[in-house]
Formats: sequence, C-alpha cells, structure tokens
Amino acid sequence: MENYDADVIIVGSGPTGLMLAGEFGLQGISVLVLDRLAEPMQQSRALGFSARTIEEFGQRGLLARLGDVDVIPGGHFGGVPLDYRVLSGGSYGARGIPQSRTEAMLAGWATEQGARIRRSVEVTGLTQDDDGVSLQISGDDSTPLRARYVIGCDGARSAVRTAAGIDFPGTEPAIELRFADVAGIRLRPRFAGERVPGGMIMVLPLGPDRSRIIYYDRSEPLRQSADPITFEEVADTFQKLSGEDIHAATPLWVSSTTDVSRQAAQYRRGRVFLAGDAAHIHLPIGAQGMSAGVQDAVNLGWKLALVLKGLAPQDLLDTYHSERHPVGARILTNTLAQRILYLGGEEITPLLDVFTELTQFDSVQRHLVGMVTGLDIRHEVGAGGHPLLGRRLEDGSLTRDGQRTTLYPLLHGGRGVLLDLGGERPLLDTAKPWSDRVDIVEAERGEDLPDAEGILLRPDGYIAWISPDQDASSLPQALERWFGPAA
Repeated sequence: MENYDADVIIVGSGPTGLMLAGEFGLQGISVLVLDRLAEPMQQSRALGFSARTIEEFGQRGLLARLGDVDVIPGGHFGGVPLDYRVLSGGSYGARGIPQSRTEAMLAGWATEQGARIRRSVEVTGLTQDDDGVSLQISGDDSTPLRARYVIGCDGARSAVRTAAGIDFPGTEPAIELRFADVAGIRLRPRFAGERVPGGMIMVLPLGPDRSRIIYYDRSEPLRQSADPITFEEVADTFQKLSGEDIHAATPLWVSSTTDVSRQAAQYRRGRVFLAGDAAHIHLPIGAQGMSAGVQDAVNLGWKLALVLKGLAPQDLLDTYHSERHPVGARILTNTLAQRILYLGGEEITPLLDVFTELTQFDSVQRHLVGMVTGLDIRHEVGAGGHPLLGRRLEDGSLTRDGQRTTLYPLLHGGRGVLLDLGGERPLLDTAKPWSDRVDIVEAERGEDLPDAEGILLRPDGYIAWISPDQDASSLPQALERWFGPAA
C-alpha cells in the first residue's frame, strides 16, 4: 500500500483552508495544512461574514467559540440602503469580528479534529497521477509531500492553481480602494459608505477609539509601483475627501486593493481542487469574499470525505464545480455592478436614481439581499417541485424524546440527516442501509420548520429530498445520489 503524508493536503491556512481541515477532521480524514507564513496573519481584511456563513458556522457549533456576534440587520447594495431582514434569516452579516479572530477560532477547531498545520512551507510545483498528488515544496525541510488529494486555498496568486495549469480569466483592475486601521481618534461611522465630491469614504468602528477608513479617490490613478501605500498618503486624501484630519492618529495597518475580478475556469482538475480566493477574487463589497470561501469548504469537505472512504463514487466530486462555480460567477457580477453604483461619477446619477426607485419593490429587495448573502442559493438536487428543494434549511425547533431542541445541533458532526417528522416507519426502514453516513432522527417539528413528513439534509444544510412533495419511493435515489450506494 502506498504511503501518503495525509489523505488530503490543504495549501493555505486562511478561513477557507481551516474550515476544510475541520470538515475533514470530523469525517476521520487525515489532513495536513501547509502555509508559507511563519505565523498566522494578524491583519484583517475581512471584519465579518455573511448571513449564510453565520448559519454554516451554526451548523457546526462554531458560533459560540466566537463569543458575542453582533448581527447587523441593514446594509446596502452599491451604497443603496436595504433592510436585509426582508428575507427570513437575513442580515448584512456579522460585523466587528476581525478575520484574525475567525482564523484563530477555526484553527483551534481544526486541530481538535486532528488536523496538522505546518508553516514556513511554500509550494513550488505539483504532479498528479491516478493514485495521488506529489507536492514539491521549499522550506526548512524540502522533502516532497504526497497526498491522495490536494486543495489549493492559497489565495489570488495560488501556486496550486498555477502548477495544476488551471486558467484564471477575468477583468483587469480599473480602480483602487485604499484603507487604514487607525487608533487614538474618534470618527463618525459611515457604515455603508458615502458618496462625496471626488469619490467615496467609509468609516467602520473597530473599538472605542479605533476605526477602519476606506476611501476611493476618483482623481488618483492606479499605482504602478510595488511600494506599499503610506499612512501620510491615506491621511492627506481622507482629509481632502471628508474634511476630517486624521494625521494625528496612530496607524495600525495601511493597505489597498483593486477591483480585479477573476474566476478559475475549473474548480477541479483530477485530484486537485481550488477553493476561496484561489478560485475567485473580486472587489471586497458585502463581506462576500471570505464567506464564499467558507461556503466552498462546506460544500466540498463532506463530498470528498465520502469518496475517500469508498462510500460514494467519483461523480459526486463533479458537483463541487457545478454547484459552486455559478455562485462564484454571480459574486463577481454583483460586485462589479456595485462598483459602478458605489464609485461611479456624476454620470451614473440617473442610473443610481432609477436603481434606488427599484429597491422600493419588495421583490427587488429580496432578489438583491439573497444574491449578496447567499441565502437564495438553490442547488439542482433532483426532481420535485417543492419550493424548498435544493435550498438551505433554516434552524428551527424540534422535540425529541420529550426534549425541546433545535435543528442545527444535528449537523454538528458533518453527517447527512434524515428527519422523520411524521412517524413514517417506511422512511426509517428505507434509510437504514445508509445509517453509516446519515443520521436518522425521529422528532416532532416546531412551527418554525416546514410542514413536511420527512426531510433529507445534506451535511451542508441543503435539502436533498422532502415529503410530501416527493414520496418515499424516491428517497433511495436521493440517498444514493448524495451519499453513495447502500451499504
């Protein structure tokens, strides 16, 4: 039998890679995480995550590890205000949680599940064959590594993507956002950003006397120099745009980003997968970047685990690209559209006026909120006309053995769940051959769960089968499609 360093090697220890590592650990899959940095990154581009990611963390019991999570009900689309509660479970997401804090939480969880994290390692190449993937690396120990599968979660300049020969088409940068985290000064919050003569300014509170400043100056061209932007430049331009002087503040972090938008042509090539920024990059609007990466991880982890265990066929892995690639493409589209509304000049004022009128319609609000949050994602899971089929199931109340509980704890183990909500013995008998990978739960539903006799949930919380829309005779096909042949 061939020796592997791990069943799966994940390259990149950001939120996406760590979420994947935890998912594999839950399934008993050996995983090694590599990162080129000697220490976890302390800077935090992301300051929160979307409503759908709040749900996904809840499905694994991870929210409590973050402590108090402040959920913001309202937000915007391209600077146009929206009440995100128009969708059930909707919010603009969790705010005030630095990415470094999220990463620390996920790293703790992943290592508890048995994941190993190895730092100061850079991937320089890879080769794959029918049995696995070999990674060439540099670092203190440059001995090549071998795994059955490799997942690139190593960012926009992904070495894994390049070595695997996967194209990364998209649009070149046209504008640049610049920002700084500052301390020692109090500033008026501007959560959704404000259009000002010459550009846009945003101020996000990070604490009593700390803020993140983000601005766009229409008169400043894209920088051609590789030298980092200075705080003096930020302070000068912020004063020009806002009239507020922040030169006396203490800079904690200064950086910039562009609107470059790219998406991998394939999320899978053989035994190599891409997730997170290695698969898609875009202008950071609406907390969609990190959240999309976490959602990639939750979609891929259980599928690859079933294949590694020999329980499901390789065809299941193809659904990772078919489900997640359209979601990534939609994010690129909506962030580019928001860029026009958010950062355009006076020439887009008529467009902004019309768009603002349209958002007064409930259907338009629901569409935009669902797009940005990921709450409207619907996977093609099989025949059936139920409006919830293929959609995520919100948390809700259940009664089991006389005890009141909720749905999401049933998903903490990362397994499929068949809910028998009507005492239908045939459902239980039908599902027994899959009981090694699907938990069969008899319960009484609360009023906040759908009126259904039975619901089959994938480990990522999406509904794969629901009765009475589908009868019990179609349950075996759904179980086999998503969990492999009966034992």
